[in-house]
Amino acid sequence: MNKDSSVIGAERLLLVLSALASHGKAMSVKDMLGATGLAQSTLYRQVALLKRWGFVSEDSGYYAPGPISLQLALGFDVNSMLVEASRDSMLQLSRATQESVGLIVAVNDQVICLEMIESTHSLRCSFEKGRAVPLRAGASAKSLLAFMADKTRAETLDRQFAGDPIARAALEAELDAIRARGYAVSDSEIDIGVWGVSAPVFRRPTRGSGSGGAAASITLMAPSSRAAGRGQQLADWTVRTANAISTQLQSS
Repeated sequence: MNKDSSVIGAERLLLVLSALASHGKAMSVKDMLGATGLAQSTLYRQVALLKRWGFVSEDSGYYAPGPISLQLALGFDVNSMLVEASRDSMLQLSRATQESVGLIVAVNDQVICLEMIESTHSLRCSFEKGRAVPLRAGASAKSLLAFMADKTRAETLDRQFAGDPIARAALEAELDAIRARGYAVSDSEIDIGVWGVSAPVFRRPTRGSGSGGAAASITLMAPSSRAAGRGQQLADWTVRTANAISTQLQSS
C-alpha cells in the first residue's frame, strides 16, 4: 500500500525527516520517493516547507538534514538524560575490556546508536553514532526486542515479519531465551567478523505505565577473533554495566 494514503498532515513532514535522518547520506528525489512512499507532488510540498524552515538543505538536487536539524542534534547531545547517565559507565566498560561500547535505542522499527565509546585498538568494531539498522537482527536489536513490553513487541514483529510466520516464530523463541538469560549475543549478523553482546537498560516506570520495556541497551562490540574465549567475561561485564546505568536512571 502506498504510504501516502495512510499518512496524513504533519506525519508526512516527519516521514521525510525520518528518511533523511536514517539514510546516512544526501538523497535524491527518487531516493526519498522510494523511502517514504509519498506521491511526488506531496513530497515536493513537504520538502519545500522543510527547506523554508531550515530542517532540510539542498545541493545540486540532493537533499540532507539542514542547520536546524543540527541544532536539534546538538541539543540532544547536551540534554539527553539517558546519554548523560550512561557515559561514565560506558567509558569504564570500554577501558576495562579495550573494546567499543554503544548506547542503543529502538525507534520506529529501527535500532539507533545514541552514543559510542571507541576501542583504542587499531582493529576495532564500531556502530557509528546516529546509524540505524532494522530492528530484527544483531545483539542490540534482539536485546531491545526481548525486553520490550509484550504488546509492543508483538506489534513490532507483526510489521517486521508480515507474511513470514516461520521466521517470526524462530525469533520469538530466541527472544524468550534472551529474556531468561538477561542478555543477547550475536556474531556476524550485521557486519561480518563483528561479535556483540547487549544488555538492557531500564528507567523507573512512570505511574500507570507498567514496566514499559527496556529504555535502551548497552552493546559491547569486538572483532570475532578477539572475543573468542572471553565471551562470557565480556557478557558479564556488559550486564553489570547495564544494571549500574539502570540503577542510576531509577534513582534520579
